[in-house]
Amino acid sequence: MLRILALTALMVAGLSFAQADETLKATLYKNPQCGCCEGYADYLRKNGFEVEVKPTNDLASISSKAGVPATFQGCHTTFVDGYVVDGHVPVKTVKKLLSDRPDIAGISLPGMPAGSPGMVGGKTEPFTIYGVTKDGKAPAVYSIE
Repeated sequence: MLRILALTALMVAGLSFAQADETLKATLYKNPQCGCCEGYADYLRKNGFEVEVKPTNDLASISSKAGVPATFQGCHTTFVDGYVVDGHVPVKTVKKLLSDRPDIAGISLPGMPAGSPGMVGGKTEPFTIYGVTKDGKAPAVYSIE
């Protein structure tokens, strides 16, 4: 009986360690005065991400260096597991990116669409999320939500 209890305890401990390793770490760069970016960080946290928020006055440069063209930039820039996620991208699409692991720099939801995660208001139209390339080619539609 003790062996069974010990084995069960080891299995439970192993599952706890495995679940802890699955926490996705994200670094979110945002304008110091932006509140909706904090809302997006909270949204990611509620969906299993560990988020470090870094205020910056150089957001456009960070996005650009990550491969996001100026016209495709969002409100903030997040880095997670080797990808850039620019703007208020729904977590379903972020997780799809991390699961599919396409050969792109990342994804972007340009602007600050109403009703997107972290933004106020209701969703007024589908969100078009673009795949950002590594080679400077024009972004293409990655997902529509």
